[in-house]
Amino acid sequence: MTEILPVPPAQTQRRARQNARAFLGPIADLESHLPAEWWRDLFDELYLKSDGDVVENAELTRVEIDRLIEATAVTPKDRVLDVCCGQGRHSLELARRGFRQVRGIDRSRYLIRLARQRSEAAKMPVEFNEGDARVLRVPEMAHDLVMLMGNSFGYFASEDDDLKVLKRTLRALAPGGRIYLDLTDGDWMRENFERRSWEWIDQHHFVCRERSLSADGSRLISREVFVHDERGVIADQFYAERLYNRASIGKLLEQAGFRDIRYHGRLSVDSSRNQDLGMMAHREIVTAVAPRRTPKRRSAGRTLEVLVLMGDPALPDEVKRNGRFNAEDLATVAKLKDALSELDGYNFTYLDNHTNLDASLERSAAGMVLNLCDEGWNNNARFELHVPARLDLLGLPYSGAGPACLAACYDKALVRAVAASMDIPVPAETFLRAGDQAATLPGIFPALLKPNFGDNSVGIGRDAVVRNTAELIQRIETLRREFGQTPILIQEFLTGTEYTVGLIGNPAQGFHVLPVLEVDYGRLPEGLPRILGYEAKFEPESPYWNDIAYVEADLEPEARQELIGHAERLFERLGCRDYARFDFRAGADGQIKLLEANPNPGWCWDGKMNHAAGLEGLRYAELLELIVRAAAQRNGVETPDRRVRTRRGA
Repeated sequence: MTEILPVPPAQTQRRARQNARAFLGPIADLESHLPAEWWRDLFDELYLKSDGDVVENAELTRVEIDRLIEATAVTPKDRVLDVCCGQGRHSLELARRGFRQVRGIDRSRYLIRLARQRSEAAKMPVEFNEGDARVLRVPEMAHDLVMLMGNSFGYFASEDDDLKVLKRTLRALAPGGRIYLDLTDGDWMRENFERRSWEWIDQHHFVCRERSLSADGSRLISREVFVHDERGVIADQFYAERLYNRASIGKLLEQAGFRDIRYHGRLSVDSSRNQDLGMMAHREIVTAVAPRRTPKRRSAGRTLEVLVLMGDPALPDEVKRNGRFNAEDLATVAKLKDALSELDGYNFTYLDNHTNLDASLERSAAGMVLNLCDEGWNNNARFELHVPARLDLLGLPYSGAGPACLAACYDKALVRAVAASMDIPVPAETFLRAGDQAATLPGIFPALLKPNFGDNSVGIGRDAVVRNTAELIQRIETLRREFGQTPILIQEFLTGTEYTVGLIGNPAQGFHVLPVLEVDYGRLPEGLPRILGYEAKFEPESPYWNDIAYVEADLEPEARQELIGHAERLFERLGCRDYARFDFRAGADGQIKLLEANPNPGWCWDGKMNHAAGLEGLRYAELLELIVRAAAQRNGVETPDRRVRTRRGA
């Protein structure tokens, strides 16, 4: 058996402490303690320990693949997609039998890392990617077989989500392709599940299990309590699975659009421990066929239609200078359009009229939306998240972060708390609510004050840095006068070097890391605080606009890699997509701490992302194309092979 990826001791101990505290003892209602998205965190090293007698059983895997081949007549020439592939045991078994077009997708980063490790060790040509089965990011009609094996169907709280999985699977299948489902025999399980059991899973761990049916009888709820013989309880976790029988799964497959549904008998298994097999004990094998349909592919000579969504220059904008679009804003848009026009194989159209935004989006025939509307819906920065929310409701693939990520990152204190929980250094900070009194104020100076909610450095000016209590109180009064009840952050002002890490890509596909940027404040007049505030972005006459420069960071390789690691971890935890920017700054002691996380960061020609791209020789158009391609790849949208046209003198 291949060795399981080790978890760092600190992480293991921290998880053990957290789970020990969370141990619930006896409970009467398992369903009331079931997390809605339990599957996000369950599939890790403990899963492989508890279910290893089945899911790490090589002989059983061979038997399961034998049944797959018998039921589907799949051949080594076929294109196979293994959805919810786990650690890749079925994909790798197919590769051992000569299959060369196999791809696995799973939500668990831990299991995908393990699958990749095993694939590389065995020199097997299998591609493994992270992904959600409800939103498969794979080419349409490009697979001959999609398999969901090992009882990996039926995890979601809503049957509608199961239907989404089947519909996405259908889109991935070529006409005449087959889906293969290996799932719990629901009728048998309702009558025969063990309500309580326990077993040793290795020399030092045992697991106690409880099970009960949900209130409506549609799901089996399970609880597992893991105990170490010396450390005690290390995990107390809940999970559930919907119980389908032949009639209900057949109806769902028909609803998704499949035809020729067939049942191939039941699969009963034993295990190396020969104890509680749970949901894996008795399974049903079902296949169905994708019907003939017209491919929705671009012909070889056509371009990809991209709709660029932007702020509305006809509406007020309270963030911009004088509350409206200015000449410099219009010039920035013109430079964007000029750069995008250099990209071969694309046709960019622009939507900046928010009066009929919804109707225009509904009529759009674009293959993808490039969402550059960081002004927010109706130029309201608080409604930035409403733009991707509209796109989600319309089912339009788009670039950049979704509404949940934008909402989270709009709250600076929340981002700081997330980073601190991940052991990423952050500045000392006080959260000042509207009713808090001066007696509760910190006494660490210099300090930086800013509104907790917002972006674009609104509320951060040259008076934002205070050096004594009198200045602190005066600045609080100013912010309360300008921003009303908005909470205020009082942070230690970091006086060292400021850095920026720009990422393009996504965790499942990998990142293009731009050169780490350093902010050069050397030309600023004496007496001005060294900050990148509102003036640097919106006031062309300010020294902050004219006298700040950007250079490649002078960092030791270890320090540079640590910042990149912090950025990549935050990118995933916060739910960023396609591109993001993370700002850091050193304190007086030299320790570098997080300043801010910026999903959908400034896309303009004079922004930090383009400055960083220039350091590696990328032109503005090439930076934009990297972002477009990252979004297209995530959304499963085909992009042109051609790239940026070279301009004379560029």
